Amino acid sequence: MIKRIGIITLLLSFVLGSTIYAHSGRTDSSGGHNCSAKSQAKGLCSGYHYHNGGTEGSSNKSTSTFTTPTQSSDKDCSDFSSYEEVVEYWNSKGYTKENDPERLDGWGNTVDDGIPCEAPSGYDTSKINHSPAQIAKITAENDKATGEKEGYPVGYTTGYSDATKNTSVNGSDDYIQGYQSGYEKGYLEGNNKLHADKEKAKQAGYELGAKQDQLVIPDTFKANTSLQESFTIGFNEAVSERDEKKKAEYAALGYQDGKDENDGNTPKNIKDLYITSYNEGFEKGQSDLKVEYKKQGYDAAFTMLIYKKPQLETDKYVGWYKEGFESNKEIKAIQDDAYNLGLQGEAFQIPDKYQKAKVIFDEYYHLGKKEHATKQEEKRTTATASTVAGMGFIGWFARRFYVARKMAS
Repeated sequence: MIKRIGIITLLLSFVLGSTIYAHSGRTDSSGGHNCSAKSQAKGLCSGYHYHNGGTEGSSNKSTSTFTTPTQSSDKDCSDFSSYEEVVEYWNSKGYTKENDPERLDGWGNTVDDGIPCEAPSGYDTSKINHSPAQIAKITAENDKATGEKEGYPVGYTTGYSDATKNTSVNGSDDYIQGYQSGYEKGYLEGNNKLHADKEKAKQAGYELGAKQDQLVIPDTFKANTSLQESFTIGFNEAVSERDEKKKAEYAALGYQDGKDENDGNTPKNIKDLYITSYNEGFEKGQSDLKVEYKKQGYDAAFTMLIYKKPQLETDKYVGWYKEGFESNKEIKAIQDDAYNLGLQGEAFQIPDKYQKAKVIFDEYYHLGKKEHATKQEEKRTTATASTVAGMGFIGWFARRFYVARKMAS
């Protein structure tokens, strides 16, 4: 009797143990699953078993929790030592919330949120395959990439045309962010390309301007206003440089003709600005020629007491010569100094600064010397006259004195 009671008690303990002791794990569509190694180690179960009255139709599987009709590698959340292992397993299996045969995401037949087991607080769930966070992240990345791709050509075109920036666009925040980033990159590259092409256009224009005066813009640069302007700038620079060089050549030619009195050699069939340069050069040559003849006359004034007409090719030269002769104001100072030296009776000596005017200095020194001699003679004559007059008075006075004494006696 006692033995029978013990057997019954043991059987009840196994039956009750299967319902009293809880263990983690999800169930399949029949309400059962394979016991995990950890649950078996705890003595909670072994093999395949059912929960919550689960059954497989008319099968007698429900009659024993130890029956394991089907063995599988079904996992429970408690089978993993860390949540990273859960995610690694989930991702390696390619599970999603719609494809979760091991019921790691939800209990029974209920589908949860696509997050296996329970993620720790703050965990980046975008690491989990097909999780809402991962889907949102991928969507954001795709939107941003699409925005960059679509913004770049618009920015490039705007930058290359040197137009005002306009990054306005509709779409998600990520799309707008990507669009603006792509636009800025495109604008910078387009603008840099424009500047490089402008330099090429300017150089091409310069090369044309170095050859001809007619501006002809190649079709290559007509499509862009900035390139046209650069080509024109280069062209004008070359033409200007060429004109300046030619003007200098014609000015030199005109100057020489002006010096040589070749006034009938004015060039023809050339640009008006070249003719102007020639005429300016000619006038400069004439002016310098005049200065030369005036200087000849000026210098001659130091050697002549009286102007003498020079033997020159033209009356114009003679006129310039005389003009220079009469403009010499140094002569008057030389004349005055020489005259005063002679007037004072000083010995004849020409200062170094007057060596170039010896004739003038000598003439006026002796004029002064002569005047000095005249004045000295006048002084002597006056003195003699005064003496004679004095002696006469004394004689007269003596005679009067004598007569007076005679009458008194």
